[in-house]
Amino acid sequence: MALPPMPAAEAVIADYQALRLSLSAHPLAFLRDRLRGEGVASCADIAAARSGARMQVAGLVLVRQRPGKGNAIFVTLEDETGITNVILWASRFERYRRAVMAARLMQVAGEVQKSREGVVHLLAARIIDRSDLIDALSDAEARMPRAHADEVDHPQPPRSAPPRARAIPATHG
Repeated sequence: MALPPMPAAEAVIADYQALRLSLSAHPLAFLRDRLRGEGVASCADIAAARSGARMQVAGLVLVRQRPGKGNAIFVTLEDETGITNVILWASRFERYRRAVMAARLMQVAGEVQKSREGVVHLLAARIIDRSDLIDALSDAEARMPRAHADEVDHPQPPRSAPPRARAIPATHG
C-alpha cells in the first residue's frame, strides 16, 4: 500500500526543516494570495515601486545585523520573487525588538527608498512577526481528512501535544 502524496506546502516545509531551503517552491508562494489580500506586496513589487511609496512586504528573515554601535539595524527579507533590504533606525528598535529578534517570517511597513544608483531599501515604520503563517503551513497534515483505518476504537483522553520543531529555523544573524 502506498502512502498518499505529501501536500506541496508540507513538502516545502519539510525541506526547510531538513535543509533550510527547498528546490520545489518557496514557503511564501503558498501564502501569496492571503498576503496580497492583506495589502502586502512581494519583494519584486518593492523593487519596482517608486521612491517614497508607502508599502509593506513580508518575507523570511535571511539576515539581521547591527554593525558596531550603529544607528541602524539592517534586515534582509526573502520571498518567492527576490529579496528586500530593510532599514530600521535604532531609535525605533526597542519598540519592535521582539519581532526583529524572533521573527522567522517578518512583515514590514514603511517607505521605499531608491538611490540614484538603483539600490532599494524599505525604511521600516512598523514590524510584525508573522511566523504563525509558516507554522500554519506545517500544520497542513492535521487538517487533512483521515482514512477510516486511522480512527481509534477506544479513544484516550486528550493529552497535551508534545513540543513541535520550528518549521523554519531561526536565523543566526
